[in-house]
Amino acid sequence: MNRASFYLPQAGRMIEAPRSARARFAIGSIVRHKLHDFRGVVFDIDPVFANSEEWYESIPADVRPQREQPFYHLLAESEDSSYVAYVSQQNLLEDGESGPVDHPSIAQMFHDYAGGHYQIRRGMAH
Repeated sequence: MNRASFYLPQAGRMIEAPRSARARFAIGSIVRHKLHDFRGVVFDIDPVFANSEEWYESIPADVRPQREQPFYHLLAESEDSSYVAYVSQQNLLEDGESGPVDHPSIAQMFHDYAGGHYQIRRGMAH
């Protein structure tokens, strides 16, 4: 069997995912959303959609992403705020050349910004 199942409390359900998946971005990568005006730094990756059904259904059907792709947890920034975002791989572009991200939680998770990428702090990786 090439899939694994696990219970994810945040989603409130069992998640079924491939045993291996190809993420385009890594922890510490800086990315930009293709459709919305925000960017962020990746701090976690889900191999497939692993949020609540309510969250998924709240996305308009005509722009709702496919579930079977990596989803990224971002420390995100827009022109006027900082927040945590959950974004599908199909909606992200590399953005390391635009400089560091200004988010208040970056120092808790990362150190050393260089070459368009953050290094995760020791003990933060799982």
